[in-house]
Amino acid sequence: MSKRNPIIAGNWKMNNTNAGAEKLIKELKPLVKNAKAEVVVCVPYTALATAVKATKGSNIAVGSQNVAWADNGAFTGEISAEMLNELGVKYAIIGHSERRTMFGETDETVNKRTKQAIKNGLIAIVCIGETLQERESGAMEKVLKTQTDGAFSGIVASDLKSVVVAYEPVWAIGTGVTASKEQAQDTILFVRKTLADLYGDTVAQTIRIQYGGSMNGKNVDELMAQPDIDGGLIGGASLKAEDFARVVNFN
Repeated sequence: MSKRNPIIAGNWKMNNTNAGAEKLIKELKPLVKNAKAEVVVCVPYTALATAVKATKGSNIAVGSQNVAWADNGAFTGEISAEMLNELGVKYAIIGHSERRTMFGETDETVNKRTKQAIKNGLIAIVCIGETLQERESGAMEKVLKTQTDGAFSGIVASDLKSVVVAYEPVWAIGTGVTASKEQAQDTILFVRKTLADLYGDTVAQTIRIQYGGSMNGKNVDELMAQPDIDGGLIGGASLKAEDFARVVNFN
């Protein structure tokens, strides 16, 4: 396990109404109160206020699943950092593969959103990851380097305390297929080396890098035992309190 403070974030995606959010958080709170990791739930926009209220006084922080690149204006369907701050939201997922593949996010928009999050005091969970085709064709390192360089363009080292990186192989998201602990460790080590090329090794060693891609109660212990894996961005396993708590309370 790494020396960095681990962070486990649940990405609920488009699941849970306000009532469902309140119920799940109520069930979760006693199960994770002694967690040795930072605990975050990233909930749909409509449930953010409910989630912030429900987590008050607990060790669970709330995140959004995106943030706009502008302060305000004619951006239908977007949500600004100011709006998130007002609600008490602490984190924002940026550049999730589903946003990239289904909703047209690019390295450039990821970079702009990340800068906006940092400027407004949010902690950005910046997602990168390759498809199965890219991995099998030998393009994985090039893809991850391009995504990392793009996401961090123009961002200075002092801003990195407000950034978490989530490596999520697209082929392992919601498929039940997980990278082996060796694959996950080796790839995250490559991402860390890429960050070292940008900021130097000392800075790169401080950046937390999560694994996202079907991390669950069965594989969390072996994944979290790897020296460069600093947590997880959890999809399906974050929708049931017992399942998410098992991940958070890894051994």
